[in-house]
Amino acid sequence: MPPIRGPVAGRRRRTAVITALLTCSTMVTGPNIASAGGAPTVPAPQLDWSRCVPGSEFDCATAKVPLDYDDPRGRTIELAVVRRKATDPGRRIGTLFFNPGGPGGPGTVQMPQNYESFPREVRERFDIVSWDPRGVGNSTAVDCFGSPEEAADWNANHAAGFPVGEEERAAFIAAYQDLARRCEQRAPELLRHVSTADTARDLDRLRQAVGDPHLTYQGISYGTILGATYANMFPGKVRAMILDSNWDPQAWTNHASDDDPRLTSFLRMGSDRSAAATLDQFLTLCGSTTAHCAFSAGGPKATRDKFDQLMRRLREQPVGAWTYAGTFADVVNSLYVVHPGWTELAGRLQDLWQGRVAEPSPFPPPPPVPNPNPYLGEEQGAAVLCGDSPNPRDPGVYHALEEAAAARAGDAGRFWAWASEGCATWPAVAADRYRGPWNKPTAHPVLVVGTRYDPSTPYSASQAMAEELADARLLTVDGHGHTALLNPSTCVQAHESRYLIDGTLPPTGTTCRPDRLPFPAPKPGGGIATGGGATATTVT
Repeated sequence: MPPIRGPVAGRRRRTAVITALLTCSTMVTGPNIASAGGAPTVPAPQLDWSRCVPGSEFDCATAKVPLDYDDPRGRTIELAVVRRKATDPGRRIGTLFFNPGGPGGPGTVQMPQNYESFPREVRERFDIVSWDPRGVGNSTAVDCFGSPEEAADWNANHAAGFPVGEEERAAFIAAYQDLARRCEQRAPELLRHVSTADTARDLDRLRQAVGDPHLTYQGISYGTILGATYANMFPGKVRAMILDSNWDPQAWTNHASDDDPRLTSFLRMGSDRSAAATLDQFLTLCGSTTAHCAFSAGGPKATRDKFDQLMRRLREQPVGAWTYAGTFADVVNSLYVVHPGWTELAGRLQDLWQGRVAEPSPFPPPPPVPNPNPYLGEEQGAAVLCGDSPNPRDPGVYHALEEAAAARAGDAGRFWAWASEGCATWPAVAADRYRGPWNKPTAHPVLVVGTRYDPSTPYSASQAMAEELADARLLTVDGHGHTALLNPSTCVQAHESRYLIDGTLPPTGTTCRPDRLPFPAPKPGGGIATGGGATATTVT
């Protein structure tokens, strides 16, 4: 998920959308992570759990880990960790580690917010643990500003969403050049050690700290690349691993090429095309139900025409802070979670159509943790993306990339082309990047989950992940939105529960549907029409 740039970027950024053993010939030996990288052995971190806040059901702890795993007795950094213990301790299996994506997603915030989204059986049988990855949130964090006021001023000095016109493009590029200078001055050493490989090593140390001999893991979005990296660095330590809404590993690494990349990370993966297809689904389904979608124009084509006209109007004349580009960024971000996101998006678009300043979605309840709103500046996700995943280094090429992406994906191409422009002048490359191979045999198979209409990580990327890994099974969600975790399907949850608890994979070719359709009509006699999520189709 890229940095979110829109009229309500700060709000969305904090809640973004936006978790009998066999042996194998490549099993990593030894009780600690250091054995995988050849570094000297150091003990696992100590986790002194205590209630996050009085009366909370969540426990918090701090783990100390090496900044540089090649120098494990050198400088240490802190990881903020959160846990919800298994609700049926007598039947507890172990710990499920969860990463909420990003890069830059704070697990200490997002796991408590989304805890109820995990299947009941999983909550009963596993402690669920998450953490803020190094460089992020409540952990030792990348922060390139001297004060919140400086950060706010920087955010105000460039266009929301993406730049429109030569003047905005120049200001946009200059803003990210300035961010790079600030980061180089304030955190040069940390920037080189926030790679996915570094975080995979942290994850293995956390696994040791909770006493699990093998890892049980669920990662969504960017968390899938973290999971795939772990699975190939520590293949013998994989007990169970769910990768939901996947990055294509070859797109992330640019096929491990040392040549300058021609496309950005997101354009290589096809995020622009996937976002355009998901938006088309939104407009088609909205137009098909005048009574249940506020933005409907009475039919799919008329609704698509209405949307295009609204974008043209906003380009000529914003409505308050809602510019054309900022509004389109809000559209893409709002497609991530179908309920209530699509209905709320339709309401905002209708407000703007009528010339009213749209109100952003309300905050979710704050999670019961000591710092529910940590600093989450764009530089935290950028430190991982730009240091780890190759992107064009010439700021001057991004306008041409925008036009080429717009030719194939419309405004979604413009949005995704500029989403990683900050990488053009980023001051650091990760000292330790994992670039493959991706096919090391794991102790147990991996479950890959992909949604057909995803505005960020396309279904094709989940197909690619399943093909790249040595032993993986693809579970398809015939629905919409970013991640099955945040767009519930009883069918998906049943398969995930069986897999996590006893290792049973869904049959090859299984397809699930979400529990609720977008813009559902009320059932006769009350209730909401569903998508039939409790059933699955197996294609052989």
